[in-house]
Amino acid sequence: MPMIRIRMIGSRDDADLLLATLHGIDGIEHVEEVDEPMDAIRDDSSSNALVDDNTGSLYRIEVQVPDRLRSDAVHAVAETQAEQRGYALEFVDEF
Repeated sequence: MPMIRIRMIGSRDDADLLLATLHGIDGIEHVEEVDEPMDAIRDDSSSNALVDDNTGSLYRIEVQVPDRLRSDAVHAVAETQAEQRGYALEFVDEF
């Protein structure tokens, strides 16, 4: 089954809303937030705690879909919600 991977930059509330919305799409097999323990560690300490670093958090979301129709629905719903709520998201092949 195809796996859709989404990187999202926004608030915890935005991530929770997106997860709940994706769970609500009929026929979706699996929705999961994937943790990455290395997110909190920066390679370059010279830019730690800059204002731009504190505007949103990175969330990784995996969605397993049974077919192309559900895949298109996930893309459409996620993009529409991101536009309405003002957060950034990106569909990627790998995290």
